[in-house]
Amino acid sequence: MPFLAGVSRVRLSPFWGVELAGMGYYLERTWEGIHDDLTATALVVDDGRQRAALVAVDLMYLNAEFVRGVRSLAAASTDLLPESITIGASHSHNAPNAAQVRGVGAMDPAYVSWARRQTATAVIMAWRQRQEATLRAGSHVLEGWTFNRTRENGPRDTRASVLRVDDRRGRPFAFVTNFAAHPTVHADARWREVSRDYPGEVNDALETLFPGSTALFLQGCCGDVNFLLKYRRNPEIGDEPGRALAGAVLEALAAARPVENPSVAAASMRVLLPTRRYDRQEVQAELEEGRHRLRTGDTTGWRDSLGRVMVNQPDRFPSRYGGDLGLAVRALSRFAVEWTEEILKDLDTRPETLETEVHAVRLGDVHFVSQPAELFSRFALDLRAAWPAQDLFIIGYANDGISYVPDDHDIAKRSYAAAQSPKYMGNFPFTVESGPALVRGMLASLERASP
Repeated sequence: MPFLAGVSRVRLSPFWGVELAGMGYYLERTWEGIHDDLTATALVVDDGRQRAALVAVDLMYLNAEFVRGVRSLAAASTDLLPESITIGASHSHNAPNAAQVRGVGAMDPAYVSWARRQTATAVIMAWRQRQEATLRAGSHVLEGWTFNRTRENGPRDTRASVLRVDDRRGRPFAFVTNFAAHPTVHADARWREVSRDYPGEVNDALETLFPGSTALFLQGCCGDVNFLLKYRRNPEIGDEPGRALAGAVLEALAAARPVENPSVAAASMRVLLPTRRYDRQEVQAELEEGRHRLRTGDTTGWRDSLGRVMVNQPDRFPSRYGGDLGLAVRALSRFAVEWTEEILKDLDTRPETLETEVHAVRLGDVHFVSQPAELFSRFALDLRAAWPAQDLFIIGYANDGISYVPDDHDIAKRSYAAAQSPKYMGNFPFTVESGPALVRGMLASLERASP
């Protein structure tokens, strides 16, 4: 029996008054215009016995509750098992959060509830629109466009992967693209505009070239990777990364191979990641500094204390507060007080581990593996080396949200990714063993989904 496949898309652009996520603390960056609509897009593939769904949502972060809700609603109206559905966020910084991330774009409960139902609707409608289908898969390397933002000449995963889904007459009606780079190309130019950023441009390019098709973009492991900053800082060339990636996808499609053996499998697994408990004196010192700065308005030495890890670009950070250094430091100080007061409640009793989900989907001999972190590139490359399948899609920001998982280089530096992101996500910092543990979990899920 051939594959059966269906695709569907719904709109996710937020209500008036919903904040856009990222870019700073307590910015209250409510949107004022919609440059391009956010969406939830689902692809369901069925082999007559097993079935799975790949879902792409234009949100910054997801949490496990959001994913459980989508899976439950979709499973109730289809023959999909909840554990056969993987949901990945694009991580656009011109989109809202569907997770509680302290200070970095308030989660709007009414919007999140609606977005959850909308996402489930995309899955249900994709299920109802299944038709006979054939698949083709390919990849192409995109070099010279991205950089590792944590170190010079650091690792990057430059593979652009694509899946093409054709109807019985050989016409494409769905595409799945996977690439790893932070979607912040247009974040400054579209400061208060809703946008999918470059993933939307790639989808739009495919849908224009192949009328009647619907494209999904699944974000890769881009915790330490951005497009070159010149494209972000010059809006006149800001559309070039999306065009370049679309060109790489077309190169991949030109050499794409047929996917034989029309079979489907999915595997969901729990993994336990080691973390490091904060030192109480360290936490208390940050609390006292935050209180002092809030009380006095003192901004002296902020770069070497709170600002050392709280922000990625300290030179540019005050500009997000209209150039007012006092407001910028006040935001950092407010964050310091709020997170320390919260963590001190169970600092000594919370388990020094974090449990989360890894997920694999197999379509014939094409593999998709997902995890919930802003994973550093080294680990994606380790995974490719350990699972040298011809076509492997590695998906980040999927099925939950657990902050950055950095490598030993950044953990030693106690960088923003290593020391700050756990604070706004509400977990302890990861250790040098956390990334390898996540890779082992992804490999195990791939094995479980294999014939």
